[in-house]
Amino acid sequence: MKNLAVYVHIPFCVKKCNYCDFLSFPAGSDLQQQYIYALLEEIKQAASDCEEYVVRSVFLGGGTPSLPDAAFICQIMDTLRDNLHFAENAEISMEMNPGTVDADKIALYKKAGINRISIGMQSSKDNELKALGRIHDNKTFLQCYCLVRQAGFRNVNIDVMSALPDQDYDSYMETLQQVVDLKPEHISAYSLIIEEGTPFYDLYEEGKENTLHPLPSEDEERRMYHATKEFLHAHGYERYEISNYALMEPVDYSCRHNTAYWTGADYIGFGLGASSMMKHTRWSNITDIKEYIATISPDDVMSYKKVRTDIDRLSIRAQMEEYMFLGLRMTRGISISGFNTLFGKTIEEVYGSVIEKNINSGLLAQDGDILRLTEYGTDVSNHVMVDFLLD
Repeated sequence: MKNLAVYVHIPFCVKKCNYCDFLSFPAGSDLQQQYIYALLEEIKQAASDCEEYVVRSVFLGGGTPSLPDAAFICQIMDTLRDNLHFAENAEISMEMNPGTVDADKIALYKKAGINRISIGMQSSKDNELKALGRIHDNKTFLQCYCLVRQAGFRNVNIDVMSALPDQDYDSYMETLQQVVDLKPEHISAYSLIIEEGTPFYDLYEEGKENTLHPLPSEDEERRMYHATKEFLHAHGYERYEISNYALMEPVDYSCRHNTAYWTGADYIGFGLGASSMMKHTRWSNITDIKEYIATISPDDVMSYKKVRTDIDRLSIRAQMEEYMFLGLRMTRGISISGFNTLFGKTIEEVYGSVIEKNINSGLLAQDGDILRLTEYGTDVSNHVMVDFLLD
């Protein structure tokens, strides 16, 4: 059976953070319940598309999956296991935000089969968290982390962010120090990106200076970026993807779910706005929650297909592009022979001049069968990836 990664979207949150452009919003308990019931029905109906697959990973993301009643998470996991084929050692991840959980909730997540927790810390500094619009402070984060450990979770990720309003190099390094002192198995470290349609976009759009909550300078941002890898490496964390670090000994704690995306595995998304890609066909679900709830019906076993939109069969060219610019996100790089076998053409035929140019520019390196980004190439990865788009 082929491997499958499963994503489940829980769009609810206490309030939108100032930087967030994800599909998320506050909602009352009645709407949450209606949504979960529709979500469970979608899973049951779509199971027919997954008969030839075995689930290797599940990721419950949001929004804030830890916001609704924990019983909903139990129902979701029961429904997934009742309708899909699970690998015995499947990785089951769930995002969690401090301020939305207690010991009882976390115990139920453990009982439901969740075995990996991802906590949205972002910063250890209360003023930075306030500027981001987060609902928690550092004390609340530490309480959340302790509860997760006390519940017996042994695979925990912490999210941190750099280049934040009111942040400087020293405050960022203090955040990283607190994180490594806690010894999580995995750390995701992202730079703040100002996205259109967010409150931050209005505050920090290009050319506008915010003197009340200034952003770090470009030089300071780069300093934080370079220090992240050096500091985390010194504390035993290896970067395996552009923004992700994990302990590798005695167990490799790389996130199997995200690695599935980057290596081109099939995945299916359940819930509002969730994306899927199976058998080289991509689609996403509709984004209007009332329409989603109204469309999914137990009286119509094909209603799950009616919430799918933007259905697109990937051409061979598009598959080649994705093989390159997703695979190159991984520090281990891509397999040249793997490309040749998968597409029936040598990589030199398709990308020979592009590869040569980037190797000569110090952006790519080839080591036998492996092609990967150099340190410099990783720093400017978006620039490199554009070269692999086929005209």
